[in-house]
Amino acid sequence: MTVPYVVKPFRQIIADLGQRHHNLVVVDADLQRATETDLFQERFPERYYDVGVAEANMVGVSVGFALSGKIAFCGTFACFMSQRVCDQVAISVAYCNANVKMMGFDAGLASGGNGASHQGMLDLAIMRAMPNMTVFVPADATETRAIMEYLAEAPGPAYMRAPRGKTPVILDPETYRFEPGKAVQVREGRDVTIIACGIMLLRAIEAAERLAAEGVSARVLNMSSIKPLDEEAIVSAARETGLIVSAENHNVLGGLGSAVAEVVTTHCPVPVVRVGIRDVFGEVGPVDWLAEKHGISSSHIEEAARNALGGVAQ
Repeated sequence: MTVPYVVKPFRQIIADLGQRHHNLVVVDADLQRATETDLFQERFPERYYDVGVAEANMVGVSVGFALSGKIAFCGTFACFMSQRVCDQVAISVAYCNANVKMMGFDAGLASGGNGASHQGMLDLAIMRAMPNMTVFVPADATETRAIMEYLAEAPGPAYMRAPRGKTPVILDPETYRFEPGKAVQVREGRDVTIIACGIMLLRAIEAAERLAAEGVSARVLNMSSIKPLDEEAIVSAARETGLIVSAENHNVLGGLGSAVAEVVTTHCPVPVVRVGIRDVFGEVGPVDWLAEKHGISSSHIEEAARNALGGVAQ
């Protein structure tokens, strides 16, 4: 599947939101280039704060702004945003129900060159387990803008995996509308449903196209809202196709696949095959190479669906 790309959509979107919302502030932890907040700083220096290499302090400062009536956006690498400051997020943000929007960059194996220490594979599991927290994973540039616009308007804590650098455009910006707790069906199918989020959506579509050439009809759902979750869409997929393959750039434990399985086992038990990182740490390498090695490429999604349809245990 050939799609267009845009460069640094987050950079432009956060600056646009700053223009629209005069009470929006951005708090960084010495990662301005990684978090693409330089344009916001350039336009609104009085609302930009860099606390240095102090992620816990970044969260605390953001909560202070939020409890003072500001819309606080803060961000760093997904592993730091979820693991390094987990207690501050749990107590200061989630427990206080503070209006802090936390951005996790280079999640999963997207940060190929930085290696295991910077590859956040646990963030969805950590964040979705917190009361009051909402969790979103945009699939492309279109959805990134839509979710961020929603976050700027909706009160309360939120975590979003943020794209960095070159980002695809899969969803039509003229017609797409984001709604929390609602999946978007991007491809019809009757034999199997592939439920994907984030960078895995494009890979899921590619897998579905190759399966179609073999006569397999694969439905594809974009599940960008991890919490709240679209249970109705999952149950419908289970009933109508009888088989679900989840696809995520995250540990298979605790993320999208686990959330889908929880719904299926409760409401409509059918096989759920989880494509994701198999409970291991990452390593340094090109992103595509890492995807192949760790089982999250489009070919792995295709293989998982084909084997499950043939009755092979996963």
